[in-house]
Amino acid sequence: MIRVLLVDDHALFRQGLRSLLESEGMRVIGEAANGREAIRYAADTHPDVILMDIQMPELDGVKATQSILEIDPQARVIMITMYRQDRYVFEAVKAGARGYVLKDADAATLLDAIRRVAGGEALLDADMAQNVLDDFRHKREELPSEKHADLNERETMILKLLAQGFSNQDIALRLDISEKTVRNRLSEIFTKLQLNNRTQAALYAIREGIANLE
Repeated sequence: MIRVLLVDDHALFRQGLRSLLESEGMRVIGEAANGREAIRYAADTHPDVILMDIQMPELDGVKATQSILEIDPQARVIMITMYRQDRYVFEAVKAGARGYVLKDADAATLLDAIRRVAGGEALLDADMAQNVLDDFRHKREELPSEKHADLNERETMILKLLAQGFSNQDIALRLDISEKTVRNRLSEIFTKLQLNNRTQAALYAIREGIANLE
């Protein structure tokens, strides 16, 4: 059962999400109306997936996501936004959010996103990945570069599959290794490349030509 934390300042929207998710066998373990509540609930309950609205009072979704990921780098956050090109989405993804879903998406799209992220995937389409990479360059921020020579062949393959959206379970099946081995190898990859999370690792792999999203 996937455990979900809902974060949105509109109670009616949260009610609708709760009804949908519970009808699909997921468990809503908490609701937060602002970013500060989200941080507290996330630290207390460690949900499998956090659905995070961007625009909220007191503390917005981007800052809340950044704080949550500082506390728990493995937290899985999906941003909920009205606009595909929302500037805040880029900042959240750079901080480590697994991707985004539009508020007008249909139920099937949202449920698929939650299941994929709960399974370890990142929701990075080609446009989003390129836009975030362009944003790094524009602001003169850099992911580590010229480091992937430090990776062995198996680590490079794991990084490639991660960037292509495969979950730990799928990577394990494709490479005929255990999920525990995948987790351990990913931890080693993050350390070698000085990366903090899967989203940054996927972006790095795309930028360095290790993987593409086409």
